[in-house]
Amino acid sequence: MISIAILGHGVVGSGVAEVLAGNADGIAAKAGDALRVKRILDLRTFPELPYADLFTTDFNEILQDEDIRIVVETMGGLRPAYDFVKACLLAGKSVVTSNKELVAAKGDELLAIARENNLNFLFEASVGGGIPILRPLDQCLAANRIREIAGILNGTTNFMLTKMIREGMSFDEALALAQSLGYAERDPSADVEGHDACRKICILASLAFGKHVYPQSVYTEGITAITEADVQYAAACGGVIKLIGRAVRTADGQVTCLVAPMILPGDHPLAGVSDVFNGVMVQGDSVGDVVFIGRGAGKLPTASAVVADVIDAARHLGARKHLFWEPAVDGYVADHTLAPTRMLLRFACADSAAARTQIAAAYGDVQYITVADAPADEVAFITPCMPEQALTEKAAALAGMTLTRRLRLF
Repeated sequence: MISIAILGHGVVGSGVAEVLAGNADGIAAKAGDALRVKRILDLRTFPELPYADLFTTDFNEILQDEDIRIVVETMGGLRPAYDFVKACLLAGKSVVTSNKELVAAKGDELLAIARENNLNFLFEASVGGGIPILRPLDQCLAANRIREIAGILNGTTNFMLTKMIREGMSFDEALALAQSLGYAERDPSADVEGHDACRKICILASLAFGKHVYPQSVYTEGITAITEADVQYAAACGGVIKLIGRAVRTADGQVTCLVAPMILPGDHPLAGVSDVFNGVMVQGDSVGDVVFIGRGAGKLPTASAVVADVIDAARHLGARKHLFWEPAVDGYVADHTLAPTRMLLRFACADSAAARTQIAAAYGDVQYITVADAPADEVAFITPCMPEQALTEKAAALAGMTLTRRLRLF
């Protein structure tokens, strides 16, 4: 029998305990041994639960118990999760986590400690909740040189954008609905400002390309500025707006990485991923495009991914999984503004004819876009593909025109 401890008994932690108890026989068969939860760390008590006697408020009870071989961290955040996870690895315990903030910030260090101690640090649930993506990326697509990863990585913002697209809701209306349904927190900033998606694309890029990508090196733009007019313009382009995390390997071995709302063409594989669903598209040199779609959060979907890692860790006690990446190096993440892109630009101008003359001189052949009820002084167009820096410089040089909105095209 293999003993396990769970750090945190919130939504995910309680789901892990539930799955381990409810599917005990099947899990034991897959793990090669019975798994039992011996301790659960939480500041709260749960006297009504059948396993109330397992709770402790003292982390050292878990750290010093040599019988506990695997620790599941579901506390979230960086502190004290990082200190606890590092201590467990140094004490000879494998660790499974769903904590994307921890992996995005400290993954390279914790993977190195695990390797030095012949242990496993596994985190399938940190990206995509119940969607299996990290293990397929590391194992099933191992024969491929990954060129690009792009994904809808946050269910809350995807739900909100779906409501804005399909039902004409404003951002504030969509956010209020998401909060009322429990999809968005009281403080939704991690979701709507793109930080959650940023952490996830960092993890995906680190695993796919082999070096750590830190969140602070990734340009991140959320959906707080998206309006009903943006939705209408995207539809006029034949597309939909999605919050996309994207990482691309460049020809010289660097990585460009960003998170931003983008207009996806209607026939793109991710365009139809709606509501709280997430989707990740991986492009390999041999396999081409592979798409993973599913629920990116939730108690039991996330818990199922955590328990799958627990089973993997149990089967590899005393042996390491290959999962690993190197620390970051200076200059590894390239300036995203130097990468070519197309944009939908909207300008306010007093003289549309004069504006079009300037636009043609600056950008060349553009595609003008119109929508019903657009302001009379507005001109909107899709640019040719060129470095974002050049697009920005040209926009700033247009006389008598004020840039009111810009959206990237995927």
